[in-house]
This record gives sequence, structure tokens and C-alpha cells, in this order.
Amino acid sequence: MNTLYFEDFSAGQIYKGGPYHVTKEEILEFAREFDPQPHHLDEEAAKHSLLGGLAASGWHVCAISMRMFCDAILSRAAALGAPGVEDCRWMKPVRPGDDLTLEIAIVETRASKSKPQLGFVKMDWRVFNQREQVASFVSSPMFARRNGHVV
Repeated sequence: MNTLYFEDFSAGQIYKGGPYHVTKEEILEFAREFDPQPHHLDEEAAKHSLLGGLAASGWHVCAISMRMFCDAILSRAAALGAPGVEDCRWMKPVRPGDDLTLEIAIVETRASKSKPQLGFVKMDWRVFNQREQVASFVSSPMFARRNGHVV
């Protein structure tokens, strides 16, 4: 498979990732380690929360999404990191048994003015379970330029 460089991305492209099957065990394990709130740790407490049942931490959904992104794009790209996430929304609870998929739309590309060997690719991430969209993110990871390769 050919390496993806900055020049290989253009507005309007769509990349897909997943599926990723979410288990009760991993929801509990992630919550114990990183987000120990009752609605992520205890089924009875979760029933009485705004979520109405056990649900994955939003940060867990971010980590799963990153895994799907790596499998779909980063594992074959001249990626150079990212300056952060511009927007992150957790729209619906992610439940045990959900099968998540990722859709990434390329919004725009911008060559760096200060570092000509790289460019930014603005991406709109959409995460779905088997019924509906559950999360969204906007990020602008950096990719090496084909003729100024620094990877």
C-alpha cells in the first residue's frame, strides 16, 4: 500500500474505519482506569443517571475512534501528529454491544507557511453505532509533504 502524503488529501474525500465492537468489560476497565464516574462503572447507578444505563466514557469513545483512524489512515500515512482537537461532541451514549464505525470527511487542506515540509488536513470525524451518530470531532492532523518528506 502506498504511503499517504499531504498532497493525497483533498476536500470532499471520505475515509471509513471500523467496525469496532464495544464490550461491557472494556467499558468498565477504561472507566476504572481513566474516568471512574458511577455511570461508567456501576450498572445500577447508570440506570438512574441521565444516560439511563451503562455507557462508555466519552474519552473512551475518543480512544476507540483514534484506533479506527489509525487502522484506516495513519498506519499508511506520513503523519506528523496534530496540534489538538478543535471540536469534540458526545451526542448519544455508547453502550455495551454497540458496533462503532468511523467516517472521516476531508474539509480542507492547508500547507504550512512556517514549515514547508508539512501541511494540515482538516477532518470532520463522525462516529456511528448501528443505529445513529454518537460522536463527532474536528481535527487538523499534520502530514509530511511528498517533496519535503521529514518522516
